[in-house]
Amino acid sequence: MPAAELYADVLASGATPATSGDGTPAPDADGTENAPPAGVEYSLVDPDSGKVVATTDRAEIDASARQTLTLEEIEALKKDGTDAGRALIAKLMLSHTAIDQKTEYSLAKYKLLKTRKYIRRFSVLPLDVPMLDYWALEEKDPSKILDMREEMLALLGCWANVHFGGSDPCEARCSVKVEQDENDLKMEDSEPTPASSPGRWIVVDDTGGLLVAAMAERMGILYPSETEPGRSTKEERVKPDSTRPEGTVNGKQTLPKNDGDATQPHAQQDAASAQVKPDSEPTTQLKPSQPAAAKYRRDDILVPYAHSNTITHIHANAQPNLSLLRYYDFDITNSTHAANHPLAKHLMTLSWLQLLEPELDDTYNSTPPTATPEEIHTWKTNRRSTFHKKRKRWAKIRHIIDTTRSGDFSGLVVASTMDPISIMRHTVPLLAGGAPIAIYSQSIEALTELADCYSLARRAAWALNPPEELAGKSVEEQEQWAGNEDFPLNPSLVLGASIQTSRVRKWQVLPGRTHPFMSGKGGAEGYIFTAWRVKPAEGKVEARGKLRSRKRKADH
Repeated sequence: MPAAELYADVLASGATPATSGDGTPAPDADGTENAPPAGVEYSLVDPDSGKVVATTDRAEIDASARQTLTLEEIEALKKDGTDAGRALIAKLMLSHTAIDQKTEYSLAKYKLLKTRKYIRRFSVLPLDVPMLDYWALEEKDPSKILDMREEMLALLGCWANVHFGGSDPCEARCSVKVEQDENDLKMEDSEPTPASSPGRWIVVDDTGGLLVAAMAERMGILYPSETEPGRSTKEERVKPDSTRPEGTVNGKQTLPKNDGDATQPHAQQDAASAQVKPDSEPTTQLKPSQPAAAKYRRDDILVPYAHSNTITHIHANAQPNLSLLRYYDFDITNSTHAANHPLAKHLMTLSWLQLLEPELDDTYNSTPPTATPEEIHTWKTNRRSTFHKKRKRWAKIRHIIDTTRSGDFSGLVVASTMDPISIMRHTVPLLAGGAPIAIYSQSIEALTELADCYSLARRAAWALNPPEELAGKSVEEQEQWAGNEDFPLNPSLVLGASIQTSRVRKWQVLPGRTHPFMSGKGGAEGYIFTAWRVKPAEGKVEARGKLRSRKRKADH
């Protein structure tokens, strides 16, 4: 078929002469070029001779159309935007001249086509962790979350037993008593903070915060709660309470507790500035007879973290990469903006350097600056702000490092590209007895090497012939052992090591054609290593008791 016939209507609409197969104008029999008459929009060209055998114009086509609404009128109705397009569909159906000739099926099909074309609907879905994971896999870069599917997130949370670890024992059992005197205020702790608290997990997350968000959702600290105890609305904070007596808070004359865990080494030398923070707001309404220094509380070295139901994130960079938490209104880099978020008190971050060699961290080893209240009053605002920021930063880092190195964690969850053997070498000693371990990896090779370190053969060889360098060392020193070529890890610290995987496939459910979809999204399959932390028994274990011999049935 020549090109002139294929593009005859286009050439006619542009009032250009018809062309032959080689792109030249098609000549008449007498040698003159065949051009359509002026004003003609559509024409029919003979493929053999190239002559125009029939022509028509736009007016004749519009007269024979069944839809009387023009394109300009439809565009005007679309711009009106009233009633979400329903008025446009109603006018389209009323303006159709042959609407009465359509069958019931044809009428329903016509209405459905126009509805899909002119009415665009959407649903607002909650951005929970499964939805965020699906969006990151389908729309964003799946490699940034290590191709972690929703079922992998669920398995990590289940095998690591991630759940709500209970309320903060310091808030539940520790109170602050204020003994008012004519000249000073004394604060005494009615009960000390417990050394260890349940519900503390270690996480190594290289997915941009997706694993941390999944754990926080299971622990109930991902979404701010409007009914949280002690949480007041904006109107309640602004409107004064006229029924509350002067000098009281919630019916009691109290001051916030000053946690002395991280500040104990410097409690004596900082006693002069312990009663005042000049640039802070008053926390209670005190009587005029009290001294001016008692109207302010010093909260610059207070530790703002909870003691239970916490997540300790260990990262390998200068700053943790938790960018996906911004979708839940939490920015780890902006402490002021995220101060009221539940994660602000329950999420602690530290680097591997701070965990393994804290003496190399300048902030941890530095002594916080001290000053008397008289000196602080003479400073400018910027200097006072810098003074308290340094003290807050020192208190936070010291609390995080000290509590992490003390151990006794409830579980370990890992999703990282680092070598899992190196991660287990430094994190397993921090776990409590019976704590679950769940490690995700894109490939199975790294987890296979890790499972081999805790195999039955290695445990038997360890029990029969332990390494010579461990002779005479205590159990704590054996847990901190760096390993050798035969035993990269201490196999007596972990039991029940196994590797598993799972993939949820979509199914087509039709009469006589029910089968799973054989094609799906590519990427890494993903595997999970699971195990449990155990405490080795000291000394030799012996079995005692009388062994009963079983008689055969033939003897009866």
